[in-house]
Amino acid sequence: MKNAAVSSIGRRELLVRTAPACAMACLGLGRVSDLAGAVSGLPCQEVHKFDKELDRPVTARQFAEAMNRSYFDVIRTLRQELGEPEAIRLLNLNSDKMGRERGKMQAERSPDTSFESFVSVFRQMASGESLTATVVEDSEDAFEMSVTECLWEAVFRDADLAGDIGHAAVCNMDYSWPPAFNPAFKMKRTKTLMQGHDCCNHRYINTAKE
Repeated sequence: MKNAAVSSIGRRELLVRTAPACAMACLGLGRVSDLAGAVSGLPCQEVHKFDKELDRPVTARQFAEAMNRSYFDVIRTLRQELGEPEAIRLLNLNSDKMGRERGKMQAERSPDTSFESFVSVFRQMASGESLTATVVEDSEDAFEMSVTECLWEAVFRDADLAGDIGHAAVCNMDYSWPPAFNPAFKMKRTKTLMQGHDCCNHRYINTAKE
């Protein structure tokens, strides 16, 4: 089994390590404007106020809530105006499309469409900040992880939008993502936190080897 832990360098740390002094000064990553000018002899290009980073640290939960606030309103409106079954049907259609778009985007940005390239993203997720997960299997043709905490489930539950409607809005996209990356790939799952189970048991499979 491969090591599931994936080390990563934060965006800010990566810039500090690799950007020249002038770039760091412009990005506000250090008080190096004088040093930058002395080293390069070039003025830093001023960043437009719309593009400056805000000095307002937020938690991952707060960020996810802010990202989904408008989506929550749409879901509530659909449920109120159309009833929950129709709202779920429409949200499933939308999330299915979102999954296909993510799979295609990942394929376009990957060096190839191998199973190894595909699951590399999920290895990072398993060790990332938005999930608490344990890798159950990491083999040549299967990758399975058990998720016991999910940031998206948490914010949807806090908004009273978990259950089947939350699954339709978010979790359903997980099925259309793998085949959009490579038609031979699929996901199997029998449990989700969003629907009240004890975990999400995502299992990604390369069906070409079945």
